[in-house]
This record gives sequence, C-alpha cells and structure tokens, in this order.
Amino acid sequence: MQPLPAAWAAHLSRDRRRSAHTVRAYQATAERLIRFLERHRGEPVDRDALQTITAGDLRAFLAQRRSEGLANASAARELSAVRGFLAWAGAEAPRLKGPRVKKGVPRPIAPDEVVALAEEVADEAREPWIAARDWALLLLLYGAGLRIGEALALTGAALPIGETLAVTGKRDKTRMVPILPQVADAVTRYAELQPWPIGRDTPLFRGAKGGPLAAGVIRRSVQGARGRLGLGERTTPHALRHSFATHLLGRGADLRALQELLGHASLSSTQIYTAVDAAHLLDVYRNAHPRA
Repeated sequence: MQPLPAAWAAHLSRDRRRSAHTVRAYQATAERLIRFLERHRGEPVDRDALQTITAGDLRAFLAQRRSEGLANASAARELSAVRGFLAWAGAEAPRLKGPRVKKGVPRPIAPDEVVALAEEVADEAREPWIAARDWALLLLLYGAGLRIGEALALTGAALPIGETLAVTGKRDKTRMVPILPQVADAVTRYAELQPWPIGRDTPLFRGAKGGPLAAGVIRRSVQGARGRLGLGERTTPHALRHSFATHLLGRGADLRALQELLGHASLSSTQIYTAVDAAHLLDVYRNAHPRA
C-alpha cells in the first residue's frame, strides 16, 4: 500500500490534474504533517489516526513551521494544503484561523505570495482546464504586467506564445511585452487543456460555458483565495500588475523602459512606483537603523 502522502499526490496528479509543482509541494506538506504527528503523539499515524486530529495538533504543527522561518502567506498555504489532505483522507479538519498578514501601508505583493495566491486560485477550480486557465491568467498579470482587461482581450492570434506578446492597451495602443518561459508554458498548457477550438479571432480565455471569461470571475476567485491565505484586501488581480512594476523597479529597471512595458501614456503614471519603492525603503530603514 502506498503511504498516505504518496497516495494523495497520485490522486492530485491523476484525478485533479494538478501541476507537478503543486503535487510536490502538497505531498511534502502531508509528509511533514505525518512526521510531526508521529513525533508529537509518539505513535504511527495512519488514516484512522488522522480522524482524531485536533486544533491543538494543527496549532503545534504550524508553530513548528513558523519557527523554521515560514512567512505568513506560506503558513496559510501550508494550512490550506493540510485541510485538503485531511479532507481526502476522510478526516474533518478542525476549525482554525490561518495566519494573517499584517496590515499597513500599501505594498506590492511579495513574489512568494503571488505564487501562493495563483496556486490557491487554481486549486479551487472545478476542472483541470479551469485551474490551468486561472494559473496562466494570473501569471500573465504578474509576469508581464498586463491589466486584467488586456489579458482577457487576447485572442487565439496570440498562440503560439513566444518570447514576446503584442498587447493592446488603453486608447488601442499596442505594445510588445517580453514573456517569461514559465508564463509561456502556463498559457500553452491551458490552451491544450481547454475544450473549445481556438481561432485567431476567438477569445483566448474562456468561461466555464465557453463564452469570453468575465473579469468578475477572476476577481471573486482571488478574493476567496486571499481570505484563505490571510492576505490583505488590496490583494487584487490589478495588484499583481503593481507588483510586477515595483519589483522590476526595485531590481534597477529604467523608468522609461518600465513606462513602455506598462503601456503608460505619461511618465508621470509610471512614477507612482518610485513612491511605492521609496516607502518600502523607508520602512526598511526605520526597522533596521539603530537611530531610526
């Protein structure tokens, strides 16, 4: 018989068609939980033993993971994976609030939070192709800085995805944006899984019944995912675009180049990201400088 974590991983891969990355991450979480419970209780843990897991057990498990340096978003993601594992095993997960991200001044979403958010949205999808769609769409917003309306306006003419993508923005201005290999792979996989023929003039991203995907569907999915992960209310699809800009600027991107990537008509629109970055630097200074 397969160990429980391996059997769950096989279910995620075979029956729910989760990505290899998600399967590995979730299996690792289940393995960590089993090891922790065996040490915590001093006895082997099987499917029956999981039926008796308590809120105290989960709090102790999360406390250990936090002591290992796990950030809030990652800890919330770990708890979400544990709940999924317990549900698959036929156990009822105790009611337990996940870690909350401290609220403060507006900030970009950290890269690990972006990945956690996109994975959480995809994992809640009803069908594998919808999971692939949501994953690809959110990666486009963060990985290429697209507005959600720009992403939803893409048609089959965008395929096959290469190193660049022509995007039509406000006032019908077209710009070329570079596409990371991971983003291209995600869009390609979605295109292969979705059940409708894709013509050059038909929408690339489809709703559950085959019509054009509505922005509200993605916004509601993100809203639900951020609640489960304990992320702030400002974590929206558009915030992924802001994060793209701020992270590039923080890595030394030229302001004019960033203006072109974002499709801003005016440089003043792009300059708001210098203020966001300055606020972050000031926060670091206040927390680290001995005289702050």
